[in-house]
Amino acid sequence: MCRSIKQLRRPGQLPSDEEIQAAALQYVRKVSGYRAPSLANRDAFDAAVAEIASATQRLCDHLASRERGNPGAGKSAAQAATAATNLRQDTT
Repeated sequence: MCRSIKQLRRPGQLPSDEEIQAAALQYVRKVSGYRAPSLANRDAFDAAVAEIASATQRLCDHLASRERGNPGAGKSAAQAATAATNLRQDTT
């Protein structure tokens, strides 16, 4: 794990957009090996950062926590399955 990426999930507090964006940027930098990509790679780099940030936001929004309760609580099995399917489709 990259030491400079901090844990975003904290009890009772969702990460800010800036924290999510910074973590996505650090991740893409680590994976790509570029601190700042060349002009030829800039579009791919920026698209990867945006995609990682979006996936991170969805993950944080859908994680159950004791403070917020379980998002699936009180739903029927069919409703919970539909919500899980929708989450998977959001990530593709």
